[in-house]
Amino acid sequence: MSARIFSPAKTAMQSGKAKTGHWVLEFDREQPRRIEPLMGYTSSSDTRTQVHLRFDTMEAAVAYAEKHGLTYRIEKPQKAERRRQAYSDNFKFDRRIPWTH
Repeated sequence: MSARIFSPAKTAMQSGKAKTGHWVLEFDREQPRRIEPLMGYTSSSDTRTQVHLRFDTMEAAVAYAEKHGLTYRIEKPQKAERRRQAYSDNFKFDRRIPWTH
């Protein structure tokens, strides 16, 4: 069994950093998904892909994976570029890129 350990990024609907900063352990898919012939739904008999374990630290997630004999890979979070800009800066006269419609 293999797993992926990562820290989820904030969603597109978030302006703040709530529900971020934790680490998640997800199991990798071992069997491909298939389309059921009757209804056309996508299904899989691999139920481990539905399990998402949440940890406070990366070390706790790694300890869990090692304790249970899982092969794992760690995906470190990328730092987002923060640009603070006032709304009025969009209409400044000396902008580097002129504002047009």
